[in-house]
Amino acid sequence: MRAIGYKSVIVLMLLILAVGFAGFRWWQGPIMSVYTATSKPLVQTVVATGQVLTVSRTQVGSEVAGVVLERLVQEGERVAKGDLLLVLSSDDVAAQVRQAQTELQALTSSTRPQALVELEKAKVQLAQARRDVARRRELAAISAISAEEMEQAVQAENVARTTLEAARLRVQALAAGGVEEALLRERLAALQAQLNKTEVRSEVSGTILTRDVELGDFVQPGRTLFTIALDGSTEIHVPLDERNLSRLALQQQAVAIADAYPERPFPARINFIAPSIDPQRGTVEVRLSVDPVPEFLRQDMTVSVNIETGRRERALVIANDALTNIQADKASVLLVRDGKVQRQQVTLGLRGLTMSEIVAGLGEGDYVLADAAFSIADGKRVRIKEKPMPFVDNSYDADNRALATTDLTKKSLTSYEPSSVNVS
Repeated sequence: MRAIGYKSVIVLMLLILAVGFAGFRWWQGPIMSVYTATSKPLVQTVVATGQVLTVSRTQVGSEVAGVVLERLVQEGERVAKGDLLLVLSSDDVAAQVRQAQTELQALTSSTRPQALVELEKAKVQLAQARRDVARRRELAAISAISAEEMEQAVQAENVARTTLEAARLRVQALAAGGVEEALLRERLAALQAQLNKTEVRSEVSGTILTRDVELGDFVQPGRTLFTIALDGSTEIHVPLDERNLSRLALQQQAVAIADAYPERPFPARINFIAPSIDPQRGTVEVRLSVDPVPEFLRQDMTVSVNIETGRRERALVIANDALTNIQADKASVLLVRDGKVQRQQVTLGLRGLTMSEIVAGLGEGDYVLADAAFSIADGKRVRIKEKPMPFVDNSYDADNRALATTDLTKKSLTSYEPSSVNVS
């Protein structure tokens, strides 16, 4: 009987301890996951997708009509100013050029010497006519000839004088550097220029973007044959969600990554923010200049950009899961202090995809419930289980939905490592 009584006492005591421990745990409250407010360097970035565009393009056409005999360039090739792009048929113009060259050569070799001979002949004829007039005057003085014969001699002298003057003027016109030579040379130059136009050359240095002509095509003036992206400034055009407009500023730094070369990031900088919003898409156009331009960059390439819009060398951060009732830069958290939950208003600074800066309302080391939507009364006791803070490293927001935040304790944009990019 004593053994049975002893065992009953032990069981009773164990029951009392179990009930007491359960009551103590009930008094302590449920186990809740919490984040710890932590100070760390922080960079806030806006991420989006855009296209590579050169600042200037030029369209190349032909000034003359003709059939394409040769095409010397393809899309993607780089050309320098003066490079030959294509050759058109030129038989008619070439024949006219040869004719003009022949006429110019004939002027020098035959026409000009012949004019000099004609001038000398006219001088001799005028001298002869003058002697005839003088003799006939002597004869007329003794009435040896009629008045009509005298008149004919004078008329012949006038004709010889006119012929001499015409020959002199012709020699002047045909002289070296004279009017006739100048006209022939101008005609030859015009025909040569026309012939040169059958060789279509690039007037700029750049890269061939489009080629709209094939061998055998008949082209006419006004038709675009090639489009060339000019060497020089290259930009990335990005349509950003208008919600990010307040965080953007000229000269903000960015890191760009071409989809085709994700392992080769390159720097960019904002140089233009559109003054208006696209009402259809709710976006603002942003342009980023690229300098230097990577050799692999191509026109119309798809590029992801990570624009640095804010930086803190030391910031008190908390996970966005812990924030509720967010309005502008204000929010609420469920703060755990002395084992009790209390709702606490905080002021936000830099805001990101997973973490935000707390500039007022919390201190380093404070615990806040990880689930801000959890329904719990103020003053309720809880037990805490610390949860690791989420970490975003150079994240990529393909749909431009929000901001991304980079933890500089591991990596910064200035020490960017392409292997860490998460492309979704």
